[in-house]
Amino acid sequence: MLVNRISSDPKICHGQACIKGTRIPAHQIVGMLANGDTFESLLRAYPTITLEDVRACLEYAAWLAEEQRSPLEEALSGLKKRCNRVR
Repeated sequence: MLVNRISSDPKICHGQACIKGTRIPAHQIVGMLANGDTFESLLRAYPTITLEDVRACLEYAAWLAEEQRSPLEEALSGLKKRCNRVR
């Protein structure tokens, strides 16, 4: 489902992953859900997207969390290295 619904094009939204055929970034949908929006409210706010599009955004976020090292993890790792040098 992810491949059919999420795309990335350097000419659209600076290459951010968007719902295919729109300029709606996947991270925006995931962020709205995280802040308490419901699936229904998202579909009302963005009438051009579907429930499957919203689910694809969540799937994309899950894939990123599993496949890539998080920026937070990298920042903490760098901070630990700096602290160890000071000691």
